[in-house]
Amino acid sequence: MRLLARLCSAAVALLAAASHANTTLTVYTALEADQIKAYQQKFEETYPDIKLKFVRESTGIITAKLLAEKANPQADVVMGVAASSLLVLEKEGMLQGYSPKDLEKLSSGYVDDSQPPAWVGMNVWASAICFNTAEAAKLGLKKPESWRDLLKPEYKGKIVMPNPASSGTGYFDVTAWLKLFGEKEGWTYMDKLHENIAQYTHSGSKPCKQAAAGEFPIGISFEYRAAKLKEGGAPIDVIFPKEGLGWDVEATAIMKGSRNIDAARKLADWAASRPANELYEKNFAVVAMPGVAKPNPHIPANYEQLLIKQDLRWSAGQRDRILAEWAKRYDSKSEPKK
Repeated sequence: MRLLARLCSAAVALLAAASHANTTLTVYTALEADQIKAYQQKFEETYPDIKLKFVRESTGIITAKLLAEKANPQADVVMGVAASSLLVLEKEGMLQGYSPKDLEKLSSGYVDDSQPPAWVGMNVWASAICFNTAEAAKLGLKKPESWRDLLKPEYKGKIVMPNPASSGTGYFDVTAWLKLFGEKEGWTYMDKLHENIAQYTHSGSKPCKQAAAGEFPIGISFEYRAAKLKEGGAPIDVIFPKEGLGWDVEATAIMKGSRNIDAARKLADWAASRPANELYEKNFAVVAMPGVAKPNPHIPANYEQLLIKQDLRWSAGQRDRILAEWAKRYDSKSEPKK
């Protein structure tokens, strides 16, 4: 009996030790749902004692949630969220600077310039137009080649795009137009575009999905979702407007106040590693580690040269002003929030 009791006690102690050995990291993300599974699986294979608990929302919603929780942070790490949003959190003193192990192997343009960096880039994502060729043929619509083409009267009620308050894709479209055309002309452009918009969605990928499904002939979205849908057989052409593409960097950052700081650093190390960048490459044409990206038949070889001259700190600093002005002018066509 004494031996049995000792064995039971030992078993209980081992189970308790095992349960304490596992750390659960709460990770806030705006990654696409079909990306999260692969990233999580690879990380947890590398660090089996750390489990990732993802909380996913669109960029604007996850940013608002983080800001609302400033006094009592719930996230340990932010992963796959726009750098322009992370710069807002950095300004609020909410991020814990950290230099991951492979930092020097990454392109400096896709990493925060603070020392140590508050956030570290994973990949770039940028504007693309999804054009349903089958629906366009039925309606007699010509394929647009530029942003200005979208103002043609024939496209009235035929275009969907993301709401910039909810979607990082929508926000970099708006800031790109303000940069490309100038502040005054940028708002004039959006006034005219608004006349052709059927709906503003709360997801950056939804407009392309709607175009692929034939709900609307034109969806302003981003290149990853567009290429994936075309690869899957959707009757769409992927258009990269000739004036230039708005873009942002999906990045990783550690939240200040994380109660699992060692595990959070391991995730930050992994997110900057070559194995992680090789996973990002399966989804994106530009990743933070040079020499990893491979050609994609649906994305032009000069894709990185099509990106506009971006100022992410300006985008972050002007966010409240731009979104307030946008909502005042155009929010009447936003889809209802869930």
